[in-house]
Amino acid sequence: MSTLGTTSTPASQRVIDMRCRPAYLHDFFGATPGSPGEATARWLNRRVGTRGDDAHFVRSRTPEGFLAEVHEGGLSRAVVVGRHTPSQHLSNDLIHQIVHGHPELIGIGAVDPVLQGERTALAEVERAVSVLGLSGIDLEPGFGAPPRHSDDLVYFPIYELCAELGVPVFLMSGPTTPDLRFNDPAPLARLAQAFPHLPIVVYHGYWPNVQQAIGVAFRYDNVHLVPDMYLFQPGTSAYVDAANSFLGDQFLFGSSYPFRPIGQTIEDFVALGFKSSLIDKLLYGNAARLFGIL
Repeated sequence: MSTLGTTSTPASQRVIDMRCRPAYLHDFFGATPGSPGEATARWLNRRVGTRGDDAHFVRSRTPEGFLAEVHEGGLSRAVVVGRHTPSQHLSNDLIHQIVHGHPELIGIGAVDPVLQGERTALAEVERAVSVLGLSGIDLEPGFGAPPRHSDDLVYFPIYELCAELGVPVFLMSGPTTPDLRFNDPAPLARLAQAFPHLPIVVYHGYWPNVQQAIGVAFRYDNVHLVPDMYLFQPGTSAYVDAANSFLGDQFLFGSSYPFRPIGQTIEDFVALGFKSSLIDKLLYGNAARLFGIL
């Protein structure tokens, strides 16, 4: 990794964590002691570089514990993401229930127009944003049945409505995609071209296809990359180089909690070699602009 910039973040540093979920949200996040989900969460923590206790997340098995993690981790905001796939459904009502009344939490809804049908999915997008007050919509084409690419026409009505509502779309990528052929940034380029005014935020940053993802973001400035827990894996120094060059307005921080501790991830992020003049933008400013936070 590069050695440019600062190696620590001041206590006053503002941070928006773009991907931060409580353990109690689902067994996949370690909700149940002794379960296969907890074992997977602990394994993933070890895999992505957690130092110390790989079961640090157990505190967030209660709402109070999760809020304590957010506050003590030093976050200004934590983004709690919904999910709607054939294998996991974190409903928009559940996300609303978690974030409602907590200004430090931001909720992202989710739909699947293949599972729900186009009309139902569009109505749910409208309800999630206009009624529940969620701040964006998550889609996971590569996790569908069958898996699809992000530029599949079945998703275009969702993109159109999100653009009309003025909220970003969040896409899931990365090496946990069941069929790795669908962890391909090339279709993202066609999507970004078709919807130039739609902010598109890509979780996991298409790692390990780092150079290709950076190339798409170079061409289309409505594409935002959040490598989150994969930023600390081999081959990711190009993300840092790109942020220090042209990608400074399109790169955002995410801890991927509960799969990585919040405080450690902030420390590790700052130590990667980003220019010190960019740190506030990467940790806070870019996300604040995306969500319209003053």
